[in-house]
Amino acid sequence: MAIETDNALFDSGRLLPLVEDFYTIQGEGYHAGKPAYFIRLGGCDVGCRWCDAKYTWNPKLYPPVDIRTIIDRATAYPAQAIVITGGEPLLYPLGPLTDELHERGLQIFLETSGTHPFSGQFDWVCLSPKRQHAPLPEAFEWAHELKVIVETEEDFAWAERNAAQVDPSCRLYLQPEWSVAETMMPAIVEYAKAYPQWNISIQTHKYMRIP
Repeated sequence: MAIETDNALFDSGRLLPLVEDFYTIQGEGYHAGKPAYFIRLGGCDVGCRWCDAKYTWNPKLYPPVDIRTIIDRATAYPAQAIVITGGEPLLYPLGPLTDELHERGLQIFLETSGTHPFSGQFDWVCLSPKRQHAPLPEAFEWAHELKVIVETEEDFAWAERNAAQVDPSCRLYLQPEWSVAETMMPAIVEYAKAYPQWNISIQTHKYMRIP
């Protein structure tokens, strides 16, 4: 699934296709439990069949929004951390957005599949690689956290292939795909016990019933 992004349309990152933005609690990975303001951008060409944000895939549904509007809304809340997610946020130049957010003294976390070149500056990058569209080699250099979604036991080998490419300081997480979490969790627990460099991530926001 190819997605065309017109740089002129987005004014080199001064405009972005905003799907939604909201203040909540980070539910997954290393920063789970941390209050954060989420900025969700439209457009994704990875196409995970189990994606819980398929409504974001078509960026044409979301007219470009001036990043000043996004920043003003974000800074109206007491959040000290901003999560930029999608969709796939690296479809767009993120430098202007991250520069201005950093000028406001905010930490910036990125959630990405790593399938497009990096732009912007981030305090934390969560790389979540997908089999059907593997990350670019440069993505592994940026990753502070590797989060692999586990749908079947075959995904453990995929997780190890990706873990071999990140820095030794990168935090490693296995996260069950939500629809099979109950059945896959025993295998994930046993795998993490056998290979303790791995941690387990769960979607705690779904248990808390928050966005």
